Amino acid sequence: MKKVLVVCGNGLGSSMIVEMNVKSILKDLNKEAEVSHTDLSSAKSEQADLYLGSEDIVGSLDDGSKNVVQLKNLMDKNELREALEQNI
Repeated sequence: MKKVLVVCGNGLGSSMIVEMNVKSILKDLNKEAEVSHTDLSSAKSEQADLYLGSEDIVGSLDDGSKNVVQLKNLMDKNELREALEQNI
């Protein structure tokens, strides 16, 4: 099963909301994935198939080997849906 990690600066509010949105969108798409959220520091050592977060934060995770999607607007469900359709 694919793992999606939602990343934000502190790993609290915004990433938890995005995690709930990701789960809802995946359900709509009839796709399954393990979804969780964390802070940037923890994300650097966690393994996932897809890292999602705002472009000002998750860009630092992009080391060439990770599948990192930088979102312009974390709360834009259409942008989130498109990212999931292309990467899951």
